[in-house]
Order: sequence, then C-alpha cells, then structure tokens
Amino acid sequence: MPTLADRLPPFPWDRLAPYAQKADAHPGGRVDLSVGTPVDPVPEVVRRALIEAADWPGYPVTRGTDALREAALGWMRRVLGVALEGTARPGVLPVIGSKELVASMPTLLALGPGDRVAYPVPAYPTYEVGALLTGSEPVPTPFGQLPDPAGAAPKLVWLNSPANPHGQVLTLEELRATVGWAREHGAVVVSDECYITLDWDGPGEPVSILHPDVCDGDLTGLLALHSLSKRSNLAGYRAAFLAGDPGLLKDLLLVRMHGGMIMPGPVQAAMAAALNDDEHAAAQKELYRARRTALRAALERAGFRIDHSRAGLYLWATRGEPCWETIGALAELGILAAPGEIYGPGGERHVRLALTATDERIAAAVQRLG
Repeated sequence: MPTLADRLPPFPWDRLAPYAQKADAHPGGRVDLSVGTPVDPVPEVVRRALIEAADWPGYPVTRGTDALREAALGWMRRVLGVALEGTARPGVLPVIGSKELVASMPTLLALGPGDRVAYPVPAYPTYEVGALLTGSEPVPTPFGQLPDPAGAAPKLVWLNSPANPHGQVLTLEELRATVGWAREHGAVVVSDECYITLDWDGPGEPVSILHPDVCDGDLTGLLALHSLSKRSNLAGYRAAFLAGDPGLLKDLLLVRMHGGMIMPGPVQAAMAAALNDDEHAAAQKELYRARRTALRAALERAGFRIDHSRAGLYLWATRGEPCWETIGALAELGILAAPGEIYGPGGERHVRLALTATDERIAAAVQRLG
C-alpha cells in the first residue's frame, strides 16, 4: 500500500553523513555549521516563566491564552509596526513550531491533486514537502518574482523574507506586487518571517506582509508566520505563531482544535514572557552579529565570495565550484556546511554556513580557514 513517505524525497541532510564523519576526524573536532540550531542558553526570563507554569494539569487552549495573544500582538505592534488589536479574533494563532506549520499548511487549506503551491527558490525544503504531502504540484519560483503565468494559478503562495538559505530580503514593491497578484488570482499568501528581526546590512529593514504599507490595512488572504527559535533560542520549545486574516485563522483554529494541534500550556506561558522581553533578543542579536563578522571575514580571506546574506542566520558562500566539492574541502578542515543543492535551483554552486555555533567553535572555524 502506498504511504505518504512514498511521495517524499530522501531527507536531504542524510547525504551529509560521510562529510560529518570526515569533519569528526579533524584533530580539533567538528565545527558544525550545517544546521541553524541555537546553542546559546534559553533566556532566564523564559525559563522562569516555564517553571512557574509547570503545574498545568488541564488541557491548554488551542487559540492561545489571552496573555500569549496579547504578547504576540504587542510584539508585532512594537517591533514590526503591525497593529492587529482592532481586528476580529482570533488575529493570532500559536503553532507547534514553524516547520510543523509549513509542512501542514497545504493540508490545513484542504489542497490536493490538481492544486498548485508556489514557493521561492533556493528555498527551505519544507515548502515543497508540504505540497508533496497533499499531492499538490510544487511550483518553484525564483526569489522576488511572481509565479509563472503558465498553467493554473497557485492557490497557496509562500514568501520567505529574510530568506533561508541566502538571506535576501523582499522590497516593499515586491511584497505589494505579490499581494496584488494573489488577490487578482484568489490565492492565499503565507509569509515566513522567522528571521525578520535579524537584519544586518541595509538599505532599510525587512517589512512584514501585514504592514499597512504593503497591504493597505487589508489582511484578506494574508498570513505571517513568526518563530522564537532564533530570536529567543526556543527551538526546543517549538514556539511559533501565525497572524493575519481573521477569517483564515478562524478556519485554521477549527481544524487544529479538531486535530488536537495544541501548544503545551507551560510553553505558551514561556512564549508570552519571551515576546514581552526585547532585551534578551537584542543581546542575542549582537552575539550573532559578532560571529557573522568574524566568519565572513575568514571566508573571504580564504577565497570565498559571500552572496546576498543581508539578513538571517546564514552566510551564502561560493568558490565558483560545485557545492559538493566545497563541502568536501571544508570537511577536510573539520567544518561541516550545508550544500546549496538541497535548497533547489540556484544553489548548486553555493554552501550555507550557519552562525549558530558557540564563540569557541566559530573561532576554531576562523583559525582553520586561515
């Protein structure tokens, strides 16, 4: 009997196993820059909130506690300039990590065979996976461009700005063009904005698709996805939320209530504390800035060119050769990176290096590259 797994490609990071073994053999051990998993401590304010909420014997609420919802709305207003307080509830909806939402969004929207899902390439592989799980047709679209007019219009359009893996940022004009196109074709737009506060090089700051300068205050058909994995080192907490079109969120909430897709109550309390505290996020950003500065300089001295990488937690590097050759050469130095090929068209000659390593491991990579 066919299974869902039959629709999926092999897990891309499995191909890195032999290179990981080679990097492990380095006398100084492996410097793993292949996956963007946080390594710094969970902020004290978050851990304290989790402990205080630990005695939670009852079921949590799928739509999120009032404290969490207010914290998310306050953060969006304060940091992104997006005021949603006047919209009909639910307005925001907690989800069990951003990857779960990305993979399940086509299912939640009842897409299936005959439907199309557009996403930017090179891209986080899970956009394509979500489409494949429903039997929908994946439509890879070059970053910053509108979906190909040939064929039926996609029913779901993913944006990712700042983008993983390459760190490009969509301009206000590009965002407005996508919103206009989607409304003309009746598509839902979901903007993955997980790296929106991690901008490094201007001009300007990344803008949310929900900002009034983008959507003119009309949230119809628009959703934004936000995560605390990188901002607050909460990847292990699976803490993320959707915001935007109240009608869409009401439908998604109903499906998630029926399916038992509920963020644990203590995690909701911890997430609210994280969103209400900007101080720890600013300090974490400066840690990443220092690591980025050191690693970028070392790569450039070693003959790499850094493309894009204006925002986010990665450096998109190339030596003008096939990415697997670069991966092998770095592994000889004990450095493990991610091959650009796994992110789809446009990544074949690049590697992605994450800034999510300790200061000691970043310093080791800098020394080895030198």
